[in-house]
Amino acid sequence: MFKKHACYLSLCLIVAPLVAAADELPLEALPVVAPAPVALAPVQQVLAQLPGVCPGFAAQVDAAALTRLQAFYQQQGDTPLWTADERRQGLNTQLQLLADDGLDPDHYRLPTADATSNVLCSDIDTSRHYLQALQDLHYGRLQQSRFEPLWHSQPPSVDPTLEVLAFAATGLRDMAQAFDQARPSADLYRSLRNVYARVRQQPLPQWDAIASGALLRPGMEDPRVPELARRLFHGGYLASEPKGSAKQYRPELVNAVKAFQLSHSLQSDGVIGAGTVAELNISPAMRREQLRINLERFRWLAQDLEPEGVLVNVAAAQLSVYQSGIPVWQTRLQVGRAERQTPLLKSRITRLTLNPTWTIPPTIMREDKLPAIRLNPEYLRQQNLQVLDPEGRPLAPEQIDWARPGNILLRQQAGPHNPLGKIVMRFPNPYSVYLHDTPSQPLFTKGPRAFSSGCVRVEQPLLLRDWLVSPAERARTDELLATGVTHEFRLATPVPVLLGYWTVEVDRQGGVVYAPDIYGRDLLLMKAMGRVL
Repeated sequence: MFKKHACYLSLCLIVAPLVAAADELPLEALPVVAPAPVALAPVQQVLAQLPGVCPGFAAQVDAAALTRLQAFYQQQGDTPLWTADERRQGLNTQLQLLADDGLDPDHYRLPTADATSNVLCSDIDTSRHYLQALQDLHYGRLQQSRFEPLWHSQPPSVDPTLEVLAFAATGLRDMAQAFDQARPSADLYRSLRNVYARVRQQPLPQWDAIASGALLRPGMEDPRVPELARRLFHGGYLASEPKGSAKQYRPELVNAVKAFQLSHSLQSDGVIGAGTVAELNISPAMRREQLRINLERFRWLAQDLEPEGVLVNVAAAQLSVYQSGIPVWQTRLQVGRAERQTPLLKSRITRLTLNPTWTIPPTIMREDKLPAIRLNPEYLRQQNLQVLDPEGRPLAPEQIDWARPGNILLRQQAGPHNPLGKIVMRFPNPYSVYLHDTPSQPLFTKGPRAFSSGCVRVEQPLLLRDWLVSPAERARTDELLATGVTHEFRLATPVPVLLGYWTVEVDRQGGVVYAPDIYGRDLLLMKAMGRVL
């Protein structure tokens, strides 16, 4: 910083006498000096005329890529960068390793040099692939906003171009280090990459689909049992291959099914219904593709992960609290149904509502509450619902034309039947979505747990509260909760919260855990990534 200021001061000292001398001359006596043309370096000249000079790949260079190339060469003194075979070979080695990241190395195939090729075009094309590979590895090959947009309460502060240029500069000295720096460092990404790198080179197991049928409970007999046993053995859930054609659903097979259900975010009860059959019948090739597309999701997610805070996986309906980049506590959730999906977002938990009332959102009022009121005049009283005008003033329910109620609000008072329970964790977002308690506790034993209208119900909200507050804040919120009166409590330190969506991860024990694709997003992403089955 001081050198920069010194440079500005030197320029001022040089320019000041010239300005003073100019002030002493009459305006007409001042010479008219045409600006000197700025000579571009050869590589910048080629970049400025890319379609004419390098038509072979110019059409594939958009404005962002061109800006990146111009800045990269300027950063390196505007000289060719790939004349050394050793550097080029080092790049090619790293590009091949991108297959372990679920990226196709063919997307970054380097130009082949021959006697007739333009040397600068070949150099620029190599740099184009280099920069694009680093960009895709760090930020994702696809734009998240096109497929699974995530709303931010604050815009990202990092300039992607500057970050990619920093990786690229490192690579000219140490190519392996540059790619490792660009690769997301989060354990969610690294652990899944290790699994995918192993699985993608193994032959895919083969098994027949399990037929649909009635619920299969422990101890029952069913003709599907032999195929079920073979499926679980090939999937690693049974220690030995079953012999014969026994049709009884025996205890050892029940335990294998429970393990399968647990690793696929299903209700682990050993009962085989449509949901368990559907997960059993997902092919090994599709499972491998799930690993690949979730690496892309984790490249997106890595930009918003913070070492401290709350991370929600909407697909698995699971919440994790992170400290120093490590998950230290988890709890189950209930998330939005497919027709009322929980949005993806990054925000900060700023306050707690204790003993909350519930002002019913317009969609729920229109689609759920008004039809119920029209069918049952006692519904308002039974649900402890109050009718209000837009300013919050009470209205008499009998004076409302429920066929055309107009601009009214419905509010449920605090209490044991309130859908928000005892506590709400609030954070800025345009969807009126938050984390909250719920009286619907039995639903937490289910799986998948997509039951809400978009908000996120928390199984153990007071334990989550404990992770968000200081000991003094915990004691104070306990006092306020005991009063039964609604109170807004602002946190002394806001806590980051990130709601993401992914359908597979590696747990702390190294096991692969899948989540049902509750919003049907996997196939779309597979197609966009270039599905390989």
